[in-house]
Amino acid sequence: MSNAGIIRSVDPLYALPGGEVVVECENFVATLGDFACVIGGETCRVVAASSKRVMAIAPEDVEGRSTIHLESGTESSAAAEITVGRLIADDMHIVANPAVDPKDDSIILTRSGSRGQQLPHTLYRLEKDGYLDEMPVEIMNPTAVAFDANRDLFVTNRYDGEVARIERGETAEVYASGLGTATGLAFDASGVMYVGDRAGTIHRIDSPGRSVPFATLEPSVAAYHMAFGPDDRLYVASPGLQSSDSVYAIDKSGSTRRYYRGLGRPQGIAFDTEGNLYIAACARGRRGIFRIPPGGESAELLVAAANAVGLCFTRLGDMIIATGDCVWSLPMGIEGTLL
Repeated sequence: MSNAGIIRSVDPLYALPGGEVVVECENFVATLGDFACVIGGETCRVVAASSKRVMAIAPEDVEGRSTIHLESGTESSAAAEITVGRLIADDMHIVANPAVDPKDDSIILTRSGSRGQQLPHTLYRLEKDGYLDEMPVEIMNPTAVAFDANRDLFVTNRYDGEVARIERGETAEVYASGLGTATGLAFDASGVMYVGDRAGTIHRIDSPGRSVPFATLEPSVAAYHMAFGPDDRLYVASPGLQSSDSVYAIDKSGSTRRYYRGLGRPQGIAFDTEGNLYIAACARGRRGIFRIPPGGESAELLVAAANAVGLCFTRLGDMIIATGDCVWSLPMGIEGTLL
């Protein structure tokens, strides 16, 4: 039998460069300095290796559907498949989900900056052809971005505690204020806006300038990340300092319950049309995008990614993942919800 052994499985099957992939194998001979894990022709950095398991970091300069195989000495294993994300934007500062414009499928991105930092440009539009366009709108510390049912763009400003409506992509009109450290942003099926103040309050805003407290949560050290599920409940991720933070589900009456517990620093969330929740987090020593099926009974690592903070889906089924300063695209064939 070959010293390179046999690959039994690759977990997960999707990764971004820098994400940790686990290869389950048999009879792999990991001789010091004489073995490797290779993705798309590029040698990976191996974190750990034994005869039954290899943990490797997805390399740079690989994108799309690729092969992965093991090498020991001069021998190679049969290849398995893995898909690596494609870089579509960098030099950003994204702290929540990006958003897809339903009018033209462009992607709205932010350069948020530290609190109180005024940058020359803070909102960007990534066109379908890959052109990154600066939007001529002044928003201090843009955090969450979302579109309502009328296809209007809204942005939270965590510095001033406001949410603004972006008119024609050129001017910002304050829609509501007095929202504390405004971070999360989501719309329900009726078009009502909800904004999360990370100090502990979810605000309901059913008309311009009119906000009322809707629900109360434990404060977050960073931000609330919010999305409505197909069941029209509001789901909120609240990153803290524990390794077992929770995702909460809030019904129409404002009643809150823990939906899933066991994530480290859960951040951006999104849903598909079947009710699966996708979340940027870490769990059980692994980091990336996890999928939680309806009912919230388990969490499966779907995409290996080192610093994921947010995600959304395009109409083509691609998952768009933000990793702080970079944005990636992964073809996954997932039909996401638009709001």
